[in-house]
Amino acid sequence: METKFQVAEVIKTLENDLPTLFEKDITYDIYTEDIYFRDPVNKFKYKFNYRIIFWTLRFHARLFFTQIHFDVHEVEHSSRDTILAKWTVRGVLRVPWKAKIFFNGYSTYKFNQNGLIYEHIDTWDRKPAEILRQFLQKG
Repeated sequence: METKFQVAEVIKTLENDLPTLFEKDITYDIYTEDIYFRDPVNKFKYKFNYRIIFWTLRFHARLFFTQIHFDVHEVEHSSRDTILAKWTVRGVLRVPWKAKIFFNGYSTYKFNQNGLIYEHIDTWDRKPAEILRQFLQKG
């Protein structure tokens, strides 16, 4: 049975990891081996693939942006087996017109009796196509 201490440790880890996920790797020991991830453009299972998505985020952040931030507004134990993280992604694209990206979202993490996260679902406040259109607008 997960304890309040385990949940508090997972929340603390997320609060530490999320703001720097575009700069450095996250902590993977709070996730199950068969972690399920879904966002508006990706869906997969297993920790190996989860690691790849975070590596890809860092790679693309360095390649395509002069500035990129993952602002965490709140990480809370929202229900018995759920942690909710509210956040904003904002950045400046590496193009002459300095296009800006901005969108809000939240991550829903489900954890098991051992206090490990087995599901991570991201929800965005706009469609992926709308976010991509921001790349064409002058900053």
